[in-house]
Amino acid sequence: MPPSPPEPEQISILHADAALPVTFVRSVRARRVSLRVDTKHRRILLTVPLRMSRDLALRFAHVQGGWIAARLKRLPPARPFHDGAEVPVFGVPHRIRHRPDARGTVWLEPGEIHVAGRPEHLPRRLRDWLTAELRRRLVPLVQAKAERVQRRVARVGLRDGRSRWGSCGPDGGLSFSWRLVFAPPEVLDYLVAHEVAHLVHMNHGPRFWAQARALCEGPMEPPQAWLKANGEALLQYGA
Repeated sequence: MPPSPPEPEQISILHADAALPVTFVRSVRARRVSLRVDTKHRRILLTVPLRMSRDLALRFAHVQGGWIAARLKRLPPARPFHDGAEVPVFGVPHRIRHRPDARGTVWLEPGEIHVAGRPEHLPRRLRDWLTAELRRRLVPLVQAKAERVQRRVARVGLRDGRSRWGSCGPDGGLSFSWRLVFAPPEVLDYLVAHEVAHLVHMNHGPRFWAQARALCEGPMEPPQAWLKANGEALLQYGA
């Protein structure tokens, strides 16, 4: 039986008189040392093969100190759910208002999201409500576009993925990030068109892109550009 990798370890890389936090991770699948930004958890991962010496891996990280410092600086700020914080709902900013003495769970008023109950329950209740709102808008959109290409959707799931906003399985199941509830409607429309197009073409060839473009309610380029510019920030809400 192959040895189990040790637990991730927090280390510091010195660069320009600053101690840069890095998470040292041994991996049974890694073939070479690498650095990666984990935006969701706001950290830099130094992934190292099991048999590589620690000194060699650390020397690699030190050489890349400038890269690490730049990526840490570029990480968007965390946006936890709490009273007074602002979050977008389908692109429209709303202020969170904690209502400890009110009945019910979560409801909308103009420019505000009201969350009842104890303060420690606010993040979970708000996330549950946001997820339900996304599903309420997402499922009919998926069904309508799937009917246009005459394909069956096995299921529509929501997850908290780090690298993909949506996916299409070989059995016809679609999955989307719950954080798309923060994005404007045209971004959601584009991503649904993208994944539904995969029901017809399980690749990213010319015919796939033609199908995705035909399923979009507008041009694809603006939502693609919006995700490139704002996607990392979406991962910080509720962090």
